[in-house]
Amino acid sequence: MDQDSNSQHLWLQLQPPSIFQANPISISFCLFFFFLLLLKLFLSKKQSPNFPPSPPKLPIIGNLHQLGTLPHQSLASLSNKYGPLMLLKLGQTPTLVVSSPKVAGEIMKTHDLKFSNRPKTTATNLMFYGCQDVGFAPYGDYWRKAKKMCVLELFTHKRVESFQYVRDEEVDILINKIRKRANCSEGLNLTQLLFQISNDIVSRCVLGKKFEDENGKSEFRDVHSRRVMELLAAFCVGDFFPNFGWVDVIRGVVGEMKKVSKIMDGFFDMVIEDHIIKLKSSDRCDDKKDFVDIMLQQLNDEDDMFHDHFTRDNLKAILTDMFVGGTDSTATLLEWTMAELLRNPNTMKKVQQEIRTIVGTNKTKVETKDINKMEYMKCVMKESLRLHPSLPLLVPRETTTDVVDIEGYHVAAGTSVFVNVWAIQRDPKIWENPNQFIPERFMEENKSIIDFKGSDFELVPFGSGRRKCPGIGFGSAAYECVLANLLYWFDWKMVEDMKGETLDMTEEHGITVHKKFPLCLIPLPYN
Repeated sequence: MDQDSNSQHLWLQLQPPSIFQANPISISFCLFFFFLLLLKLFLSKKQSPNFPPSPPKLPIIGNLHQLGTLPHQSLASLSNKYGPLMLLKLGQTPTLVVSSPKVAGEIMKTHDLKFSNRPKTTATNLMFYGCQDVGFAPYGDYWRKAKKMCVLELFTHKRVESFQYVRDEEVDILINKIRKRANCSEGLNLTQLLFQISNDIVSRCVLGKKFEDENGKSEFRDVHSRRVMELLAAFCVGDFFPNFGWVDVIRGVVGEMKKVSKIMDGFFDMVIEDHIIKLKSSDRCDDKKDFVDIMLQQLNDEDDMFHDHFTRDNLKAILTDMFVGGTDSTATLLEWTMAELLRNPNTMKKVQQEIRTIVGTNKTKVETKDINKMEYMKCVMKESLRLHPSLPLLVPRETTTDVVDIEGYHVAAGTSVFVNVWAIQRDPKIWENPNQFIPERFMEENKSIIDFKGSDFELVPFGSGRRKCPGIGFGSAAYECVLANLLYWFDWKMVEDMKGETLDMTEEHGITVHKKFPLCLIPLPYN
């Protein structure tokens, strides 16, 4: 018995101690370590950024496949499911999509400074001289000075009024062209004419003259200006996968951009040299100087605060801005307006009656003071901008720093930001019958005060804040002048082959969204 007891005691001594037999200090250390581990996991989970909701992503490409051929419409559909603040991963680029006026106000007003940068793309870098223009330049001292100079010398109310004679003369040329084609059964391509007059107005105000042959044709206007717009919307692999930019070289996209940029560069060099010669040979009065004359002073004036930072390339980049932005946005808006009026004949009659009543029958032209009285026509303009903003996805912004609280979400620095004004301006929570063309909505008490100049986020076709389009007044003046004359001097109808058919309103995506098929109409002189 004693022998068995001793054997059992020896066996117990040889066994390793269990956790319950371990030293109390070891137990405490293990428990403390376990507690720290749990605390770290809890805090890391608690402190991780709360990013906006995102649609499911595919490996490598992220959400690129969900953009579709008309990105503003595809993104609007996604926002209906994932909310007005949505985070996408386009390749390697984090992209925020905003689809409500409240969030748009936070982006472009409350946190405007943090969202004031621009992402650099392959197209803007190649065709805007390394983004040395105003529209695509990164936020900073150069951009502020360049924008200020452009606004003061071209876009102030006084300067816009001073160019009224240009608008009147170009509209007179347009009306005479249309009269020659009046009553023709095959109709005329109004889309092409609207693009031409928009370009000619910009050309004369900015460059001092039009550049066309004796037949009124301009290769620069009709070909290269449009090609720039197309290339700005071209898909570039390098924009979403920076290490694979060489793919765009192989595809020929980069080569095409460089080719068009070289043609534009040569054209603007010719214009600048022509201005330099004329400035040396004669003394122009200040009221006769065009935009290039004024900008050249910045190159030559050593006392000017901008002199050391302003080169010829800067000037050419800004001139490209003027043609790409100033031409297409006005022409596109006029095209959509005329198309909507054709689809809504009662609205067409109503606005024509207002214009013809105010102008009367004894005048040879529609005057500015007449246009200022046309309240219903201004409602037509607002409704056209609401349904058909030229840039349905505003030119993207980019965050300069982390933004901690946008509707409770975190937005990281370097995030691209698209404001989907197309979705905002068709939101059924804001607009009754949002997809119908109803100018009368802007005569209602709760909508009459809404304007499109950036203070009302339900209607922001030109953006808001620091990066809104500075040429709103310039473009609006051209739009009103052209539209009032088209509706005063002519009645309009579709060509015979289209009678009984619905006017095709299919959109074509580009830097601006225009009609896929040109607007061909028959003008009937109004007597």
